[in-house]
Amino acid sequence: MRILIAILLPWLAFFTIGRPFAGIICLILQLTLIGWAPAAIWAAFSVNKHYVDKNT
Repeated sequence: MRILIAILLPWLAFFTIGRPFAGIICLILQLTLIGWAPAAIWAAFSVNKHYVDKNT
């Protein structure tokens, strides 16, 4: 579910994993149309890393 949020609303994904400062930076990046794709990729990698770190 978090991966889907990371793709659709990248800034919200950072808030769900407890990184509000990164979420604000991601929101600023997402406000530009060109920046949305890198923001989604960054959020997806961060959510995946959070999941891996939590399960180890």
